[in-house]
Amino acid sequence: MINFISEDIVFKLKNKAILKKWITSTIEKKKRKTGDISFVLCSDAFLLEMNKEYLKHDTYTDIITFDYSDDTPLDSAKADDSGGSKKKGNISGDIFISIDRVKENAKKFSPSNSAQGDKQRKKRPNFEDELHRVIIHGVLHLLGYKDKTKIAKAEMTKQEDLCLKALPKKQK
Repeated sequence: MINFISEDIVFKLKNKAILKKWITSTIEKKKRKTGDISFVLCSDAFLLEMNKEYLKHDTYTDIITFDYSDDTPLDSAKADDSGGSKKKGNISGDIFISIDRVKENAKKFSPSNSAQGDKQRKKRPNFEDELHRVIIHGVLHLLGYKDKTKIAKAEMTKQEDLCLKALPKKQK
């Protein structure tokens, strides 16, 4: 089950049903099953405190993912460095997203300063575009994708772009 929760902010997420279907479809395409996933939409201050407490980082971030997935390895398979879990089982976790940071990133990213090089950011993304990217970024982390090395980050960006293409264009 996928839940969207606001913590310490007032925020109304649009198109929850469409987003849930998109997330579930993304997980199924990766040959996994959707377990319990909670998206906690919060402020910069809230996520900064979590970052300090749980990750010992004193920096703002747009997302923190806590993975509680059932990671039963497939026969003779393991995750590689670039990401993409070669495991089976339910995908579960808590994904904390700073709405403040997503708003800032949506204003900041443009072709001239987009280090990611991804197609979605060739144009200046609006808030919803950036929020969708961060949502699917968290899901990809739950699926085993990493972003700490240059190769892993490139694969993560590629996967984000592929997933974003599958998000229905017409959201009502």
